[in-house]
Amino acid sequence: MQGISPSIILIILAFYFIFLMIISQITSKGSQNEDFFVGGRKSPWYVVAFGMIGASLSGVTFISVPGWVADSQFSYMQVVLGYVLGYVVIAFVLMPMYYRLQLTSIYTYLEKRFGPRAYKTGAAYFLLSRSVGAAFRLFLVAIVLQEFLMDSLGIPFAGTILLAIALIWIYTYRGGIKTIVWTDTLQTASMLFAVIATIVSIGSSLDLNGMELIETIQDSEYSQVWFFEGGWADSQNFFKQFLSGMFITIVMTGLDQDMMQKNLSCRNIGDAQKNMMTLSGILVLANILFLSLGAMLYIYAGEQGVDMPVRMVGDEAVPASDLLYPTLALNHLSPSIGIIFLVGLIAAAYSSADSALTALTTSFCIDFLGFEKSEAAEKEKRKTRLWVHLGFSGLLFFIIMAFWYINDQAVISALFTMAGYTYGPLLGLYSFGFFVSRSVRDRWIPLVCILSPILSYVIDVNSERWLWGYDFGFEILILNGLITFAGLWLLSGPADRPLRDLMYARGKTNNEIA
Repeated sequence: MQGISPSIILIILAFYFIFLMIISQITSKGSQNEDFFVGGRKSPWYVVAFGMIGASLSGVTFISVPGWVADSQFSYMQVVLGYVLGYVVIAFVLMPMYYRLQLTSIYTYLEKRFGPRAYKTGAAYFLLSRSVGAAFRLFLVAIVLQEFLMDSLGIPFAGTILLAIALIWIYTYRGGIKTIVWTDTLQTASMLFAVIATIVSIGSSLDLNGMELIETIQDSEYSQVWFFEGGWADSQNFFKQFLSGMFITIVMTGLDQDMMQKNLSCRNIGDAQKNMMTLSGILVLANILFLSLGAMLYIYAGEQGVDMPVRMVGDEAVPASDLLYPTLALNHLSPSIGIIFLVGLIAAAYSSADSALTALTTSFCIDFLGFEKSEAAEKEKRKTRLWVHLGFSGLLFFIIMAFWYINDQAVISALFTMAGYTYGPLLGLYSFGFFVSRSVRDRWIPLVCILSPILSYVIDVNSERWLWGYDFGFEILILNGLITFAGLWLLSGPADRPLRDLMYARGKTNNEIA
């Protein structure tokens, strides 16, 4: 890295983490066990909204989306616009129900609507989905840190991961969501500042002012946003990407304990809805920034004759678009941009990983250990929660190490492909529970939720042969949800109570009501 020694980088990162620890110390003072889960339901909505930007974007967006521009231009904005409609559904359909039932874990709804087996199934799918998703995000950042910093210090990849996860655990184990609401604000600001600073730096290197930067991006080969041609077989088709974006948001935010835990920490449903709609607007602008950065990275690389980075997969060198941003920031732009990039990279990783670790702990404690129904002493619950928190830290370590040995595709593609299979049953369960009044025998629901991803995978693999050349993309999530929904319908029977009673029945399963 130009002109910056590893020791200076470590000092800067140490100051960053000291600042996080100070925030943790202030916010966790006097915290009770319940504060770890919902922050006393006193979080300011505007702080939650800004902090959630970082958690929504994560290291995947920070690294992969700019690198993705060469292959997909600005078509990702079609997905982002779908996100906005998804946030509207979350704010005005899902969250009112969560607040009405005063949920700590959103999967408690499944017990009230269907029964205990549906409840455990939904929570288990979240634990699987978020463990894998959080590991992917942290893995992406870790391989960049390893290549550009830790290797020069002689620290093995396993040591990098242990250090990263240990630091997350240290500043979140006391305050939980009460701390994360505020640390995510710092991390969002760090990440967005890094993107803006890099764009400005590249513009300066190419002697472009503000308007010239915009015109250069618009006139480039990377700026196409809309893709209406090519039909449904085209993976970049507008309607496919828009609908995929909407449903991805509904399941990966509205049906995800990690993301909803922050919303449930707001004072009331009105604040939570203001948070959600503010987040959707700012997220559109943030993604425009990331795509613009991607265009400028490729333009700069072309002007300077910089070769595309490669990654070894077995004995084969394959293009690594994920490494374009770090390669230019750390090896070709100014030393100050290199430092800002590293801080932004750490912030991008931790803004999603810290809340994921807290949400995993919350879900396991509430959904599987029954904290809300337990009469154990506060001290005993706290001790158990700490062990669960530590256990999920270890789980993330082992998953990331597995990725280190088997990864052979772009991380963002792998993340959303996995989400399509693991979040699909949740989409089907909640859709059926919300919009259909029929009852379903609880004992069959786990079988439906297991078969649905399997059938979706079989259809996905054979889609081009079976469906006249159709190629599934992110919309595999929708198919998965539809199969789950259809399976529940086939196993359902009539209910003798209205849907509204079924939705809001407190403490009763639909089978007990029907």
